[in-house]
Amino acid sequence: MKVKDVLIRDISAVFEDETVEDFVRICSMQSFSGLPVVDENMVVVGYISENDVINAAVPSYFSLLQSVSFLPDTHQLVQRLQKIKEHTVSQYMRTPAVTVKEEDSLIHVADLIIRRRLKVVPVVDDQGRLVGIVTRMGVLKGAMEKGG
Repeated sequence: MKVKDVLIRDISAVFEDETVEDFVRICSMQSFSGLPVVDENMVVVGYISENDVINAAVPSYFSLLQSVSFLPDTHQLVQRLQKIKEHTVSQYMRTPAVTVKEEDSLIHVADLIIRRRLKVVPVVDDQGRLVGIVTRMGVLKGAMEKGG
């Protein structure tokens, strides 16, 4: 079984110069946990997830220890999110993006998902342009329905 058998073609992406607020809005409207980041030619240049934004908004334990005003509350999270919401996704995206091609095997994608702890893997063509995505559930469902 190949990636092309389970990929989702009708997907969203964000451009590298879009804001964190744009990313959150798109993901919340479409119930996504992350999106491929593309350039003006639709070439995948990174990937940003809700986890990346949360990590950017929540100070590390080390920086909290150095802070005189450390109070573990939601207010700090809200303040930090307000500060970064106008930043571009390129500041927080992971690069290079882990991608696969339509002809790659499903077992290859499953291996990437496990080893890299991914929820979504962008699918690209030979020029690196976004074609779709493969999700963990897509891998599971495809393998169960079609016998892997």
